[in-house]
Amino acid sequence: MTTTVAQIDAWRASRSEHQNLEFKEAKSQFDNRKLYKYCVALANEGGGQLLLGVEDNPPRKVVGTAAFNDPVAMAAKLFQAVGFRVDIEEVSHPGGRVVVFQIPSRPRGTAFQFEGAYLMRAGEALVPMSEDRLRAIFAEGQPDWLADAAVKDCDDAKVVELLDTQAYFDLLHLPYPSDRAGVLQRFESEQFVRRESGGWTISRLGSILFAKQLDLFGRLGRKVPRVIVYEGTGKLKTKSDRAVSKGYAAGFRGLVELIYGLVPSNEVIEQALRRDVKMFPEIAVRELVANALIHQDFNETGASVMIELYDDRMEISNPGLPFIPPDRFIDEYQSRNEQLADVMRRLGICEEKGSGVDKVIQAVEDYQLPAPDFRVGQRRTTAVLFSHLEIDEMDRNNRIRACYQHCCLRYVMNEQMNNQSLRERFKLSVKKSATVSQIIAATVEAGKIKLADPNQKSSRYWTYIPFWA
Repeated sequence: MTTTVAQIDAWRASRSEHQNLEFKEAKSQFDNRKLYKYCVALANEGGGQLLLGVEDNPPRKVVGTAAFNDPVAMAAKLFQAVGFRVDIEEVSHPGGRVVVFQIPSRPRGTAFQFEGAYLMRAGEALVPMSEDRLRAIFAEGQPDWLADAAVKDCDDAKVVELLDTQAYFDLLHLPYPSDRAGVLQRFESEQFVRRESGGWTISRLGSILFAKQLDLFGRLGRKVPRVIVYEGTGKLKTKSDRAVSKGYAAGFRGLVELIYGLVPSNEVIEQALRRDVKMFPEIAVRELVANALIHQDFNETGASVMIELYDDRMEISNPGLPFIPPDRFIDEYQSRNEQLADVMRRLGICEEKGSGVDKVIQAVEDYQLPAPDFRVGQRRTTAVLFSHLEIDEMDRNNRIRACYQHCCLRYVMNEQMNNQSLRERFKLSVKKSATVSQIIAATVEAGKIKLADPNQKSSRYWTYIPFWA
């Protein structure tokens, strides 16, 4: 494709760089090895564009570049270095010469590497892909786990006996068909069941979503979410351990009600009236549980989604590692199980567009709780909700995490964080401005946020954006 000046200006107007778009000023030159790495990383992210001669930060002024004056020769070098073709274009923009690298997507089931490293984007950085992400890519050419058979050779009655077909129509607010044939036809169109020579085959997708009892589906019984309540802040004494064996869609409301019923309440006094308030906002619990169910790695055997309640926190974890860094959960989205996510979205259980974490952070701020923590272990990803702490009780990491997440939340709402907005997040008076300034300074020092306008000299007007913005 031929890149036009108008297309360059449209890219410049993008809110921020992302996995498929990168700008570099590169007025005089650009390192070849760095170029090779960016091409590999963008290809692994699905392809995209790398533009030289354009400033990184908005308004992304076109400054022109003298790099790579022989695009044909550079294209040949690129092919030899990375093993795939990258088209290079020179565009005469009114602001100067722009060099555009059109980077193709990696083939399905394949990841590109440079000097032994399979690279991906993480904000502005290039990092090696996680083992989990690589396994998912290499498995792309294999049959989808969710499409495999869970139960075979079922007659019409057996399908309806095993699956909660009524829940599907209720969640979509559709009338239940007048006959069983209509029910099965709809389930077949959703790929929950398929007709084979011996009768109906129920797919794992249909089972995991609508099983009346997952324990009846063999190994799928190991995918049942568990809700565990501990006494105190450790795992030494278990008060209860319950499994919700209904399919994720059919049983989601019951699962959330079970969890929320176990969440402790705090007594608060408002205008001389006492009332009980749950320790955690329900919407945060709902969104994190939905995320855990959808983003789990079903290939991890003997592991399931776990919701663990302690006296001071709730931990919601799922098997598998995330495809994107935890720092980017609020603004990026990549589903591990796309078909599952699509169905759950249409059923109103989750939002596939990736706004779930935004809602969690907003609800946590409304409840005046410490910022949630997203932790990546060896085989599991965990989201932690904490009970209330006054700001004086928060340690440095807690304060930095709260400041960063507040900054991210403001940014995705097309606003910018400042001292006042962070004070309001912590419900602090103007007298505490110095304390908030210290938190902001620590977060800047940690590399999590930066000044929106580095040229602004007056601290009174300083605003901040996330490091990746």
